Amino acid sequence: MPRNAPDRDPERLVRDYADLVLRVCYTYLRSTADAEDVCQDTLVKLICREEPFRDLGHERAWVIRVAINACRNLLRDRGAHTVVPLADVAEPAAAQSPGEDALRRRDERVLGAVMALPLPQREAVYLHYYEGYPTREVARIVGATDAAVRQRLSRARASLRDDLKGDYDDFPA
Repeated sequence: MPRNAPDRDPERLVRDYADLVLRVCYTYLRSTADAEDVCQDTLVKLICREEPFRDLGHERAWVIRVAINACRNLLRDRGAHTVVPLADVAEPAAAQSPGEDALRRRDERVLGAVMALPLPQREAVYLHYYEGYPTREVARIVGATDAAVRQRLSRARASLRDDLKGDYDDFPA
């Protein structure tokens, strides 16, 4: 076992990765039920994996790659038809202050615009902006070149800028 190998405790693995895997899967599948299924399968694969990881970064990248592959397989097997069950539609929230309500609506609008992006752009945006991976690492995770990831991010930003025009005058270029 490598000297810096992460702890293989199943509780730590679930604690450290369940939320991350669920978010990655939902970004792909846009269905809570499907995301939960793939999340569970990914965590089982992680827990059952016998080969140790070099370090936590390698472990995290492996988990994301396995989750992405499982999502792609599910979409391919379905013919890429995505269904959003009624249970996934947000319920109206309890009364909030006008400022909180405006922020919630803005966040929902941004999330909706991101989720409407084509899958390659959506995955690049999620991994780069939400998970904080540099473009080189995003490229390795999704199996693309660094230039392709930068292009996807550029196109995604342009699309989001158009979709959210007027909502964010200071949206970055």
